[in-house]
Amino acid sequence: MAAEVPYNLTYLSRQELIERLQGRVDPIELNRILSAYDVAASVHELQIRRDGSPYFYHVTRVCKILLEEVGVTDPDTLIAALLHDVLEDSEELSAAVLEYNFGTRVATMVQTLTKDLRAHERNPDAVDWEQVERLRRASPECLLIRLATRLDNLRCLGYDLKRNPLRYIQQTWERYIPLAQQWDDPRLKRIVALLQRERNKFLG
Repeated sequence: MAAEVPYNLTYLSRQELIERLQGRVDPIELNRILSAYDVAASVHELQIRRDGSPYFYHVTRVCKILLEEVGVTDPDTLIAALLHDVLEDSEELSAAVLEYNFGTRVATMVQTLTKDLRAHERNPDAVDWEQVERLRRASPECLLIRLATRLDNLRCLGYDLKRNPLRYIQQTWERYIPLAQQWDDPRLKRIVALLQRERNKFLG
């Protein structure tokens, strides 16, 4: 019997994405989503996370969480999920390039989710709170993506992803959960419940 793959080494393959979306989205939209998958794979190709896993695996799992666990099939939201960190991690890509290739809505969502990494190194709390304020004014889809990234990261805490996992959990509840509670959105309620489950697993 093959050993189970650790969660942080799992990912959503291109073929699995096709299989999950065929018949659920228009073929033209499927091609847009696959294009985003390929862009993310290229941008994150050489990146490794603190836990030793390929960074690209993380963005595919964020997409998978939204698709399989929250029931999101909106193409723009799935595209933005795959691309949510490309502006941070690529010197070639810009919001204008994203807008040209994927549309204004996707570009706006990715910009909302993008942090200034240099400023974040100097003052991470200030940059995080700036993003919280952007999310407060943004669409619920942006918040869904941010919470899906947090959920994936919570599931990776046991693999030494964060230097201070308890602080990461605390910040999630202090900064992001209150934003979700402002919306009467079943998708956000679902992802908050999933976050709560992972929090309880980690804290015991």
